[in-house]
Amino acid sequence: MTTTTAPKFQVMEGWEKLPPGYIHKDVDGVAVDSRDNVYLMTRQDARVIVYDRDGRFLRSWGEGIFTPRTHGIEIGPDDRVYTVDDGDHTLRKFTPQGEQVMMLGTPGVASDTGYDGKSHGSVQWGGPPFNRPTGISVAPDGEIYVSDGYGNSRIHRFTADGTLIQSWGDPGEGPGQFRLPHTVAISPDNRVFVADRENDRIQIFSRDGEFLEMWNHVQRPTDIAFDKEGRVYVSELWWVPGHKSFTRGPIKHDQPGGVRVLDLAGNVLLHWCSADREASGNFVAPHTLCVDSRGDLYVGEVTWTFGVSRSCVREDTHTFQKFLRR
Repeated sequence: MTTTTAPKFQVMEGWEKLPPGYIHKDVDGVAVDSRDNVYLMTRQDARVIVYDRDGRFLRSWGEGIFTPRTHGIEIGPDDRVYTVDDGDHTLRKFTPQGEQVMMLGTPGVASDTGYDGKSHGSVQWGGPPFNRPTGISVAPDGEIYVSDGYGNSRIHRFTADGTLIQSWGDPGEGPGQFRLPHTVAISPDNRVFVADRENDRIQIFSRDGEFLEMWNHVQRPTDIAFDKEGRVYVSELWWVPGHKSFTRGPIKHDQPGGVRVLDLAGNVLLHWCSADREASGNFVAPHTLCVDSRGDLYVGEVTWTFGVSRSCVREDTHTFQKFLRR
């Protein structure tokens, strides 16, 4: 069942009780489990940090396992934790306590796609898993979908035990082609949503990869989530003047990143962004988001990579925020 009602949110300042000695310059992944515990995937000091829904620290793990280029996290229907690391070309599966129970890909070994190691626009052809994977989604039946984005241009579909079923996608701007597929998500009505980031669009497929439709009224989408009422949440990255979209050409004006909320038919219910990026409740570089069982929204940002390193925002600018559903 879908809804056309726009949600309302209030930022919860001070929600996260980050333990002494911990930092997260970037939060590149966020997910919630069946108890609404919140799992953050962080960069630089790469680890998984787990909180309860009130922001109390529960545990952390993964130190020494991940590279500084972690990229996404997903909680499966059995509360197992899935991560992708574009720094070593792997997908890993863990228990909630951080015990690794499966790995797909070979650490340090990238598939051949013609990628030059620098520009995602250099990908020449779609290759097998993996070359800098970007996102994961686990279907209710346990099938695993992976967006293979920075060094590839494909979606890979696996059985629950990690057997490859199929792959689809090639570099380009046509239907079923991608320029940096940045995440993949299974919708409540059993469709596969792909954030085709540098093509400024979301492409939608059947579970077996048949192209269904395209939403080109989004901006540089980085992550996709769904709430239980049928809304679609999209995090959108900042377009900086001087950059270039593969479908819209050179960017002439500042286009702030933010969050867009749509219904399952693609109608926009809420578009939330501001050029006042450092302000609490606004966004610098939204990279990931999720919604818990009560409708509260969590947004992680790659603030350091995209803002601080370019001297665009202060070093103490937010990288993770919780928004209470009102």
